[in-house]
Amino acid sequence: MLHELVAAYLERVERSVRECSAAYVENYVEEILTPERVNLRIRVRFERGHLLEISEAVVVDGDRLVPLDYRYHCQDDSNRLVFRYDCAPHFSALAGFPHHKHTPDAVLPATRPAIEEVLREAAESG
Repeated sequence: MLHELVAAYLERVERSVRECSAAYVENYVEEILTPERVNLRIRVRFERGHLLEISEAVVVDGDRLVPLDYRYHCQDDSNRLVFRYDCAPHFSALAGFPHHKHTPDAVLPATRPAIEEVLREAAESG
């Protein structure tokens, strides 16, 4: 049986993806490793051809859900980067290290956005 925090999070993600307008889901994988840990791999294609790839691992730590790793990558219909949020441990000089955002022209300090925010940003891009 899934931990209640994991179950609630998965429900929220599924609802957000399902409610995303002008898009369809190419791939949706919930890899449940333990009742307290899940990996998500999601590909959402938008009407204009943009692709959003969501990859994250989350785990229950006490009374909260904590990301172990994440990558939210959006590219246009020509496979050019629109944006990517991730926590790869490079760019150590940026505030909020290791969290950051890639744009076509820069790497910026960032915090980990909620999946709902990433879906909205991808839908509004282009």
